[in-house]
Amino acid sequence: MLTVSGLTASYGPVQVLQGIDFTVGDGEIVVILGANGAGKTTTMRAISGTMPRGGTVDFAGHELTKLSPDAIVRLGVAQVPQGRGTFSDLTVHDNLMVGAFTRSSKVTEDLDRWYSVFPRLAERREQKAGSLSGGEQQMLAIARAMMSRPKLLLCDEPSLGLAPIITQDLFARITELNQESGMAVLLVEQNANLALKIAHRAYVLDTGRIVASGTAAELQADETIQAAYLGV
Repeated sequence: MLTVSGLTASYGPVQVLQGIDFTVGDGEIVVILGANGAGKTTTMRAISGTMPRGGTVDFAGHELTKLSPDAIVRLGVAQVPQGRGTFSDLTVHDNLMVGAFTRSSKVTEDLDRWYSVFPRLAERREQKAGSLSGGEQQMLAIARAMMSRPKLLLCDEPSLGLAPIITQDLFARITELNQESGMAVLLVEQNANLALKIAHRAYVLDTGRIVASGTAAELQADETIQAAYLGV
């Protein structure tokens, strides 16, 4: 579904991504691991078109690097950004409607679906997003992304700042979405052990370069990866 080749990205004169290659297959959950500053969020932003980039990003036969972010969403790629990125002054309902901006039909049907998946959002639908708890805002960020009916979900540090029990629930939801709809997921996550439990494959990013890759089980069993990224 997604083939990234020679991807580069810079902030001013500082080149963050050094020409990385990776893939995400149909229905896969793929995780990108790495220390802070490795380039994980930059990778997500480069794919979604929210920063200049080089190389090629092929999504289902479409080259993304020349497209605008809204055009990429229309093709079926949605992002849950680091820090959630909800519109704090808009209500929960209005945030979800923003997620459906590419849609013209069955929007109400999808609203009902995500209110069912995340009942807390249904209870707070007229509440401003900025007044929600961290866990509720993360639920809203995921539901908003899902309102575009993506084929590929880019999920950047979903557990950031959340209590462990809320994180466990969110990861269970991501797994359910993947299994029920076949939606592919590219996941960046600080909790490497938890991420590898739900992932099919993983890549390790270090200072803008892919330094290791394999199945989730292979990386969990790799002593070098354990010591560097899994806290073992």
